[in-house]
Amino acid sequence: MELYLNDKLGKITIEMDESPKASSILIVAHGAGAGMHHFFMKEIAQLISNEGITVVRFNFPYMEQGRKSPGSPKSNIETWNIVIEHILTMYPEMPIVVSGKSYGGRMASHLLAEHNFERVKGIIYFGFPLHAPGKDSKDRAQHLCEITLPQLFLQGSKDKLANLDLMKEVMKSLHKAEIRVIEDADHSFHVPKRSGKTKEEILLLLATESINWIRTNL
Repeated sequence: MELYLNDKLGKITIEMDESPKASSILIVAHGAGAGMHHFFMKEIAQLISNEGITVVRFNFPYMEQGRKSPGSPKSNIETWNIVIEHILTMYPEMPIVVSGKSYGGRMASHLLAEHNFERVKGIIYFGFPLHAPGKDSKDRAQHLCEITLPQLFLQGSKDKLANLDLMKEVMKSLHKAEIRVIEDADHSFHVPKRSGKTKEEILLLLATESINWIRTNL
């Protein structure tokens, strides 16, 4: 499905993994370096939609246009806004949770820090990028305290973009926030072979945590 954003942003692609008996919707945005067809995005969508939650994926304009750089955050935050409004219209009675892999989740958080949507009930981060690698800081989290919705942070214990001690400090200042640490996982939720875990097991764990949290908070 194509969605026209506006004359400046152009069109983007949206795909839906619809659950026949869905009672809620999860919108998932991709990370900075890979689009909505990345293995992680497609597998998470399938696992979650199998459990009665329709999953919506979309590309940011820069990804749709084949560019590598995300460009201005403003454009991608506005894309989130338009996508949410579109899904609210498509499904006028269902509650919605927004989410994103890394950059995609961070862009959603900026929108929700400034704007409330009546039927948006929470946000899930698949690896919140708290800081650049090796540059530990909480600066990227300053706006999160403005979000009044429940927030779930799914973070790898080996994530070089999110020092866990700093993440736990951030959590203390947030409303209705929870964190789930995925042991041995990095920012992409890859785990070393010595961990004894497969990527399929990690994906299932992420999906299960998301599903349980959505059901608890709706």
